[in-house]
Amino acid sequence: MTFHPFDFDGQALQARATGALFWPERRWLIVADLHLGKSERMARRGGALLPPYETLETLDRLQAEIAATDPAVVVSLGDGFDDDAAGRALPDDVCDRLRTMAQGRRWIWVSGNHDPGAICPRLPGDTAAELHDGLILRHEAGQGPDVSGHYHPCIRLAGQRRRCFLVGRDHLILPAFGAYTGGLEVTDRALAALVPQGAGNRLRRARPAGAGGHASPRMKKGRHALRPAPSS
Repeated sequence: MTFHPFDFDGQALQARATGALFWPERRWLIVADLHLGKSERMARRGGALLPPYETLETLDRLQAEIAATDPAVVVSLGDGFDDDAAGRALPDDVCDRLRTMAQGRRWIWVSGNHDPGAICPRLPGDTAAELHDGLILRHEAGQGPDVSGHYHPCIRLAGQRRRCFLVGRDHLILPAFGAYTGGLEVTDRALAALVPQGAGNRLRRARPAGAGGHASPRMKKGRHALRPAPSS
């Protein structure tokens, strides 16, 4: 199985192995912190020179998720671009590829702290500060329950940092989807304040949903780090 089914705020969701979140009932594919154009932004600001392939790697993974889930809506949950200038500087072939990926579906760019401005007119889709439609979707966790990104949560297992979904009663925080994005360990006080560690923080399997259905894990009250993604 390439995803982990679970419930949050009364909705059945899928934490996918790539770090994407899928909402089957609505056919929404949600990804956080793509940070497209990161190597360009770092070079422009005189930082470390990164191989200029992170955008293509991120888009390869996103395109595979679109092929696997056939979403009606794709939501970039903020920081889709490493900054507004990086979004405007994306090569034409990257913009063309994004437009092709958006054909036949709605595409929404939620504004993040890295990219608060208008998107480049060569790109598909609409922008929104946040979305309220069955779930509250925003870049940075606020008044919950909400689904957000921003913090790039990760967990240390066997001496290695792994990207993870952080799930609590009031907040579902997605891992960064983009390449070269790094992460903040779930033990950091900023994340602990949003999703406190609680008693009974284990997954409990629900009863089977019936013939042809799938059992969804129920989250007992507390804190859960779901690690479907293989690396940080």
